[in-house]
Amino acid sequence: MSSEIRSITVLGAGLAGTEAAWQIARAGIPVSIVEMRPIRRSPAHHSSEFAELVCSNSFGALSSDRAAGLLQEELRRLGSVVIQTADEHAVPAGGALAVDRGRYSAALTEALDQHPLVTIERREQQKLPEESAITVVATGPLTSESLAEDLRTFTGTADCHFFDAASPIVHGDSIDLTVAFRASRYDKGDADYINCPMDREQYLRFRDALLSAEQAELKDFDQEDATFFEGCLPIEELARRGEDTMRYGPLKPIGLWDPRWGDVNDRDVRRAKRAYAVVQLRQEDKDGRLWNLVGFQTNLKWGEQKRVLQMIPGLEQAEFVRFGVMHRNTFLESPKLLQPTLQFRTRHHLLAAGQITGTEGYAAAVAGGWLAGTNAARLARGLQPIELPVTTMSGALTHFVSEAPTKKFQPMPPNFGLLPDLPERIRDKRARYGAYRDRALSDLEAIKTLITDPIAV
Repeated sequence: MSSEIRSITVLGAGLAGTEAAWQIARAGIPVSIVEMRPIRRSPAHHSSEFAELVCSNSFGALSSDRAAGLLQEELRRLGSVVIQTADEHAVPAGGALAVDRGRYSAALTEALDQHPLVTIERREQQKLPEESAITVVATGPLTSESLAEDLRTFTGTADCHFFDAASPIVHGDSIDLTVAFRASRYDKGDADYINCPMDREQYLRFRDALLSAEQAELKDFDQEDATFFEGCLPIEELARRGEDTMRYGPLKPIGLWDPRWGDVNDRDVRRAKRAYAVVQLRQEDKDGRLWNLVGFQTNLKWGEQKRVLQMIPGLEQAEFVRFGVMHRNTFLESPKLLQPTLQFRTRHHLLAAGQITGTEGYAAAVAGGWLAGTNAARLARGLQPIELPVTTMSGALTHFVSEAPTKKFQPMPPNFGLLPDLPERIRDKRARYGAYRDRALSDLEAIKTLITDPIAV
């Protein structure tokens, strides 16, 4: 390797930082990962492992004709180490890619720790490196205040923020399976979820308890400034938005049936026995000992969580491994600051990736890390940075954060609305999404050799 090739620094070892560092090393470039954990803890992380999944253990829908699934498939084809590791440590989750969080994070940490071109520095980075240094900022929405302040000074803009939350986790053997039942919605795939059914009276009592429960204080932040991300609302906020809001969201009962109720094909039985609402739990680890409450992000005080959540049928004796928490997520005003290559407009050797750029969701963070790492490696070799095709989900996301209207800029998850229209209108939604997928993967294939040909170490 030429002595002229400079080492690259990646700030942060979350999803984006882990992916960026791997792609840099994969291209034969030395890389240093600066990670403040465990020297300094964040409000939401529970370990010092790389690529820790904070909010849930799910990357979203697995099928490539869904937005999240298409993004995952693009990343597989681009050689993403995070998605590959997620596949290796997947746990049953119906049509979703969910992982054993502990084993998955440990595997990624070990892979980077053992890579000969990767150096891991456990310390807090308080300022941006010098201007000539090629650097990927992937410190995520929980960037330490000192570095966040330096970013604000550098960009000349205030950061944006919203509040995010994580769901509780319970011991599987404390769930009462004489009440709860295993099933996947519409029996698609194996019976991978545990379902806790409610009748109308139970549901209304539960909603009333959520509305009256005491919330935890949002430390260091103005309670009145609590802007929530709409794609990850606390369960108590959903309850406040209307009597049936939860039943049309995470407690949707449609497509779930316990065979103990009788024959699902008998209309009279189905009308008499169907649940009014259903709370679902998804497997958290490979051994099935831990289960998280799907869609139950919350900011209730821990004692209140135990009291209210044990009102759910089947969870009366639930033992909690972890209660839900809420934290502030900070992101950049990216349309003012970033190019579609994820380089800063005013400092081309500085790149950003992950949730700090204003993308939302695990796979979206990985996609940003892949592009920033790939382009950092290309800069180190004197090559032109690349943009991903806007017809791909990964390219559409990076173009969005660099080109979206800046007024009230908010985080964006992967969705088909980001993609350019198809040449011909397709009315059937499933067929339309399939056409989006086929075009995206075809356009990605056309440039894949250019952007994924690793240079031998």
